[in-house]
Amino acid sequence: MEGKHTEGKLYLCATPIGNLEDITLRVLRTLKEVDFIAAEDTRNSIKLLNHFHIQTPMTSYHEHNKIEKAYQIAEKIRSGKNVALVTDAGTPGISDPGEDLVRICLEEGITVTSLPGAAACITALTLSGLPTRRFTFEAFLPRDKKSRGIIMEELKNETRTIVLYEAPHHLADTLLQLFQTLGDRRIAICRELTKAYEETRLSTLGEAIAYYEHHSPRGEYVLVIQGKPYEELQAEQQQKWSAMTLEEHMKYYEEKGILYKEAMRMVAKDRGVSKREIYQELMVKS
Repeated sequence: MEGKHTEGKLYLCATPIGNLEDITLRVLRTLKEVDFIAAEDTRNSIKLLNHFHIQTPMTSYHEHNKIEKAYQIAEKIRSGKNVALVTDAGTPGISDPGEDLVRICLEEGITVTSLPGAAACITALTLSGLPTRRFTFEAFLPRDKKSRGIIMEELKNETRTIVLYEAPHHLADTLLQLFQTLGDRRIAICRELTKAYEETRLSTLGEAIAYYEHHSPRGEYVLVIQGKPYEELQAEQQQKWSAMTLEEHMKYYEEKGILYKEAMRMVAKDRGVSKREIYQELMVKS
């Protein structure tokens, strides 16, 4: 192992999201050399290990035992064991219980290192043709109606590119709700990434809804959605401010404890005018 110590280390090992050739040489070596592997689903991971002739013992680490088992794993690492964490596909800690194991190990003073590799969200983002410099990743939206509605409203004014995961049996409903909340945005719908039937469909939300009325969704999906154009958001905000009187606008900030001069600066920025203009208008009305 890298840097053998009295105390062990936790290795976050990214595994393929489809094509087995996407695994890295470093991950293969680490999976062979650690004392054991913590796997989200051992039945799934054994296929990967068998393919690469890896005989390292496995233990199950999943959503239903993630806290209790995390402390057990941490104790073994403190006793000198090196442990690899793998998820069903992709990078551990991204939309899976691995984040809890990492947090607990760090709280226990255990060294954690990440071995980079495949991640469906990044793969889809690079295929989308949408802006990649700024993006927000929401993983799977909550199924609870209230929580889902709250997040949808937050995404309504999100200017960054939005990346979501979705299962095939929920895809049509999610597309419809996105359309109703965000409007007819551009979207890239990625399916079966890195696998034989990989597909990326570039369209709008409205076109996507129409398409899936006649085509049954199959496979796991990543949705990459255009953020709200900044100019559109700015115009909406300025319209909101212009509906206020200047005095109401100033009061809005002053009631938040903002000093008079700073409030003037903020009001001027909101209204797209100079601070001097705001000052002069306030003096005229005083």
